Amino acid sequence: VRSPHMAAPGRSAPEPAQWPRLAKLAASACAATVAELVTFPLDLTKTRLQIQGEAGVREHVRRAASQPAHRGMLSTAVGIVREEGPLKLWQGATPAIYRHIVYSGGRMLLYEQLRESVLGRSKDGGSFPVWKAAVGGLVSGALGQFLASPTDLVKVQMQMEGKRKLEGQPPRVRGVHHAFIKIASEGGLRALWAGWAPNVQRAALVNLGDLTTYDSVKHFLLRNATLQDNCLCHGLASTCSGLVAATMGTPADVVKTRIMNQPWDSNGKGLLYKSSVDCLVQTVKIEGFLSLYKGFLPTWLRMVQF
Repeated sequence: VRSPHMAAPGRSAPEPAQWPRLAKLAASACAATVAELVTFPLDLTKTRLQIQGEAGVREHVRRAASQPAHRGMLSTAVGIVREEGPLKLWQGATPAIYRHIVYSGGRMLLYEQLRESVLGRSKDGGSFPVWKAAVGGLVSGALGQFLASPTDLVKVQMQMEGKRKLEGQPPRVRGVHHAFIKIASEGGLRALWAGWAPNVQRAALVNLGDLTTYDSVKHFLLRNATLQDNCLCHGLASTCSGLVAATMGTPADVVKTRIMNQPWDSNGKGLLYKSSVDCLVQTVKIEGFLSLYKGFLPTWLRMVQF
């Protein structure tokens, strides 16, 4: 028996029930692209900050004695503009857009599938329990990030190309497609998922922190303050949820960035770190615990923007 919503034989048009989901996917991709382009300089600054002080690059930094060490977010961004050019603030934006299309679209579709098929709807058909929303967001965010991890790898490597050039190092990649082909040819398809573990951990922690904080802060403000459910209330809740999400996710993000940026041998194994745990231990041991929060401010600002 054919469902009344199925297309007639010989027609390839999607089912009417699928249109809202396709529309959501397209709208999500467009919104993610605009948001990514607007806030991408913050992301590039964050990546540069997270690499600063890394033991494996100190030798190259000493060689480039004429280049001042940038310590803060603003001085790093200004240094990029002066030394590399203003357009370099968007170096790596293309794979970042790819990443958001895959991640945002995949997360949305996975979340809706989990909500409808696994977690189940609420009995009254209305509100969705907070714990179910948290579980759904956690799982869908982690799986979506795993799918998008290769684009993150290419993005990180492209973001560091300008710095490598200033330090007199040869370029690793010439563009997005060259990066994908080069990484896969040198280390196999598996190499495209280098750093996926801390990447997935970061996505899961960020989603968990955001989901568990935003609604709680918003409801607290509506109950205990004279605010209405408007842009100001949303902005305050977004600022607080972004703070919690950045606090939870930045350490994993630092490890992810360093794993993805490290050089590899002919077998696709990292030359600086054996694993994510090794990177974490070395970072804390050599640079201190607070080094796990390098790039925290631009990370938080980006989350508030979204």
